[in-house]
Amino acid sequence: MQSEFMKLFLIVMGAVFVNNYVLAQFLGMCPFFGVSKKTETAFGMGISVLFVMTISSVLTYLCYRYILVPQNIEYLKTIVFILIIASIVQFIEVFMKKKLRRLYTMLGIYLPLITTNCAIFGVTLLNIREGNLSLLSTLANSIGAGVGFTLAIVLMAGIREKYENNNDIHKVFMGFPLALFTAGLMSIAFMGFQGII
Repeated sequence: MQSEFMKLFLIVMGAVFVNNYVLAQFLGMCPFFGVSKKTETAFGMGISVLFVMTISSVLTYLCYRYILVPQNIEYLKTIVFILIIASIVQFIEVFMKKKLRRLYTMLGIYLPLITTNCAIFGVTLLNIREGNLSLLSTLANSIGAGVGFTLAIVLMAGIREKYENNNDIHKVFMGFPLALFTAGLMSIAFMGFQGII
């Protein structure tokens, strides 16, 4: 029991720090740069991605193992996975529009783009590609990947808010060039975790 818990803990920590889908595998960069201007918006996007990533990974895992594989139609996984992810994003969008109107407005076009977020699609594909991952390991990897995405985007938003009002930075570097430079430094920092886990 303890070794199983430790295995799941290592999967989560590995997905958050070592194999961070944004900073180590460079997936999901569009919302990472687009929504990371304000911490509040970045946190909302991170939580949305975490929810969609976790639910879609479990549903795609079950669909793949118990429907596509037994029917020998594994080649449909891309279409099926995108449909599952799109359905979950629609649910999130309707929920936010009714209950979290301000966040819905702040996320704008990036909320429906979660459907095509390659980090979510990448996690769902990697969960089934491993082959030996159980449903619990898939859930742990998905939660870790979502937390890692949230951590990366919130850190980036915090840094961008700090240097937004800094007058010491030359105008040429302000905006996207400085965001790219910051993301590169964050990526190097996260790669420092590779020897730990």
